[in-house]
Amino acid sequence: PILGCVDAMGDMLKGDAVAPFEIEAKLRKRLTLLDTPGLVGLALAGVDMCAWDVLAQAASLPLVKLLGGELKPIRAYNSCGLWIQPVETLADEAEALMAEGGFSAMKLRLGRDDSAEDLAAVRAVKKRVGDKITVMCDFNQRLTVNEAILRGRMLDEEGLYWIEEPVRHDDYAGCARIVAELRTPIQTGENLVDTFELINALEARAMDYVMPDLQRIGGVTGWLRAAAITQAYGMEMSSHLFPEYSAHLLAVTPTSHWLEYMDWATPIVTEPIQVKDGHVVIPDRPGSGITWNEDAVKRYAIA
Repeated sequence: PILGCVDAMGDMLKGDAVAPFEIEAKLRKRLTLLDTPGLVGLALAGVDMCAWDVLAQAASLPLVKLLGGELKPIRAYNSCGLWIQPVETLADEAEALMAEGGFSAMKLRLGRDDSAEDLAAVRAVKKRVGDKITVMCDFNQRLTVNEAILRGRMLDEEGLYWIEEPVRHDDYAGCARIVAELRTPIQTGENLVDTFELINALEARAMDYVMPDLQRIGGVTGWLRAAAITQAYGMEMSSHLFPEYSAHLLAVTPTSHWLEYMDWATPIVTEPIQVKDGHVVIPDRPGSGITWNEDAVKRYAIA
């Protein structure tokens, strides 16, 4: 469905200049009745990202420089593992993740039926990696508000950097209760659709940190708006997925916090993103720096 939306948008834009703000305004006006926060919005974000990439390539500049920033290392945490899995496997995996790119931070998924198993998972990882490694955790919206408060109080004693998405992402009142009850900061934002939802969440004090998703927030254009909004609210802003592209944007985000490193795109790009001493290296190549391995793309394509 998203590919069909992108193709339709391409037809609407034939002959137009590559001007991302104008493109976004035109598409939003044309597609209002189709509910842009849904699949249409995801497609629109993809078109927006392509437009910015093309502009940067035409200018022979890395995207970050087109946006007024400079090439610089972007602090990242390793998010490539530590899923809901047997507790006895976590310590070895955490050690391996730490060594991959000299990471000083990693994310652990929680949300088991038994809270004692979650606690054991946290302690197993932290015991192996030591106090010098930052550990975040993510519940992926698995808990009720009351459960989140109870587990959060338990985890308050474990020195976690943040607790991510403990409850439904759109329960702003519930999230605000959790923020007020716990000492550990609450991170959320990957499911915010457009900057209007971001403002509503910020007004509700539904998080301590925010991490928009590049596709859901509206591509580069939406991200730039979100960065300005979070700066006005004095809130630190991290990325969700898309590290190859998000690194450029965090480099021009005034309250830049952490980049989520995931290697999911590595099999289908010709030059995978590089990590050195726990920082993502923005490539000194025109545009986003992403070039596709066409053979791999065909191999993984879903008909």
